[in-house]
Amino acid sequence: MENRTEVTHFILVGLTSAPGLQVPLFIMFTLLYLSTVVGNLGLAVLTLLDPRLHTPMYFFLRNLALVDFAYSSAVTPKAMAGLLVGDKVISYNGCAAQMFFFVAFATVENYLLASMAYDRYAAVCKPLHYTTTMTPGVCARLAIGSYVCGFLNAFFHVGDIFSLFFCKSNLVHHFFCDVPAVMALSCSGIRISEVFLVFMSSFNVSFALLVILISYLFIFITILKIHSAQGHQKALSTCASHLTTVSIFYGTVIFMYLQPSSSHSLDTDKVASVFYAMVIPMLNPLVYSLRNKEVKGALKKVIEKAKFSVGLGF
Repeated sequence: MENRTEVTHFILVGLTSAPGLQVPLFIMFTLLYLSTVVGNLGLAVLTLLDPRLHTPMYFFLRNLALVDFAYSSAVTPKAMAGLLVGDKVISYNGCAAQMFFFVAFATVENYLLASMAYDRYAAVCKPLHYTTTMTPGVCARLAIGSYVCGFLNAFFHVGDIFSLFFCKSNLVHHFFCDVPAVMALSCSGIRISEVFLVFMSSFNVSFALLVILISYLFIFITILKIHSAQGHQKALSTCASHLTTVSIFYGTVIFMYLQPSSSHSLDTDKVASVFYAMVIPMLNPLVYSLRNKEVKGALKKVIEKAKFSVGLGF
């Protein structure tokens, strides 16, 4: 690979070169990242410590929280360093590693959301068989399958991109090494790589969305058969948080990746990527915490224990 390229490092242009915006953007990124770390790791620990949350739904939610933390961490700290101290240089291998982990964990999230949709289908449509359908073994296989698909997808994408010949500018017009931005720097023929990117992204998104849509089709059919208003509300409440997360995640993914390169605007892509890489991982814990009585109850219990411990300390 080294023999085929003259590029040894890349320079991340960032969101903007305006000096007056560097500090405000750094403060915004810092707040987003701190919220992401506290929210996701806190949610993961909370669902692990409370025995009442040791259910399939919270098993997947715990994995989702860890994945959100991981793919945000692949991007945000480097972007913050670029804003604070102007460190916009990233090594060739560092760029490949950043792209790999971002693509891997974003793809894992894609398949985890599909697994969570299947879990909600089992809970609403087959409540009497839920414990035998969503066994620990089934949950583990779905989670492992999500990680395998994510890392294989990242391996293929990074292998394809970094097998290209880079002899043009090493300026990446982005704040991280995203696939389209790095691909644009190649002086090789990238038509095949573009088709491969669209095909793989379309397949991953379409397959997961198909599972989600089929699951919710059966869920809504089941809800329509429920005659009591209380039953309607209970069934919908079990799915509301997941539906919100799915809508935000896939709306951004489709906007970012499932469009031809001629339709791409670098500035628009960068703004969308901030939402995709930083805002969504920060929002997910809030969505699941604010709309979930069990999570709020577990959090209240932890806070009360902490207050009690502090009181004993004094």
